[in-house]
Amino acid sequence: MVPFIFREETVNDDGSEKQLELFATCPQSSDADRESYIRDVAAVARWSEDYGCKGILVYTDNSLVDAWLVSQIIVENTKTLCPLIAVQPVYMHPYSVAKLVASFGFLYGRRVYLNMVAGGFKNDLVALNDVTPHDKRYARLIEYTMIIKQLLASPAPVTYEGEFYKIDKLKMTPALPPVLFPGLFVSGSSEAGLDAAKVLGATAVKDPKPAKECDAETAREGVHPGIRVGIIAREDEDEAWEIAEQRFPEDRKGQLVHQLVMKVSDSFWHKQLSETSEQTKADRSPYWLRPFENYKTFCPYLVGNYDQVAGELATYIALGYTTFILDVPPSQQELNHTKVVFDRASQTVNV
Repeated sequence: MVPFIFREETVNDDGSEKQLELFATCPQSSDADRESYIRDVAAVARWSEDYGCKGILVYTDNSLVDAWLVSQIIVENTKTLCPLIAVQPVYMHPYSVAKLVASFGFLYGRRVYLNMVAGGFKNDLVALNDVTPHDKRYARLIEYTMIIKQLLASPAPVTYEGEFYKIDKLKMTPALPPVLFPGLFVSGSSEAGLDAAKVLGATAVKDPKPAKECDAETAREGVHPGIRVGIIAREDEDEAWEIAEQRFPEDRKGQLVHQLVMKVSDSFWHKQLSETSEQTKADRSPYWLRPFENYKTFCPYLVGNYDQVAGELATYIALGYTTFILDVPPSQQELNHTKVVFDRASQTVNV
């Protein structure tokens, strides 16, 4: 096997270097039985590490097994891969999150990333009796995350009193080495999300529009941007589309579920991506939303030959998107094709 020697350094307009970071996505437990799921998580984690990914996103919602336990499987089957763990404030106190981060550091010497989730599926929130309005959830998320950060950074007891949380002389033991301090991600699709990312120093992740439309978007000063995207690329364009059609055929049931979710969701990213879907259906371009429309995944796909997909990625990179979260890799070989397009995109940006 040839490892993913990923070209991490590209150049900004001012000549400074920018670092590209790749994260894979972990399979979801709802798609498999117990034995095959544990095996699949370990395999995808090893592939992702072998091919140069910095970390791997682990989802959380009411239908999935606990993201922290899944992350333990990942850590025990890899050497350096960092779990990017989705954290829902309704599920646990911020002290519990800080304790888990510190425990991963103590037991495994492994850094983790936290994907701070302000909302989630509407029905999940209703079942948990969380009726907090959208923007207020981000205000709560800021307090929640600030407590986690202070607990992990301070050698002394922490006192904090806000609108949603209060702690008094709370100390984190075991202490977390500074080198293992967690990276933070927040959804950047809404103004509230972007504001939260700026306050927290987090990467603001969004599901992007087609690359040619992104240059019209104003970058938020002081916010590091990232995007989620799936990739299906081959040397031959027709082969890539044939694979895409086989992997994500039309699914009427999935379309109906998608429509139902749209009716009850207050998620900005969901609505924005759905609007983009209507605008891009007529054209066969590298930007493809059928997997999203059929409720098979939650991000756009880039499909085409190597140069077409690399061109889309190069445009995103040139616009400042240097963190990429890839969809769940279906095979080890698929990551090799991803290597090709990111290498070509990096070379294009460097020219």
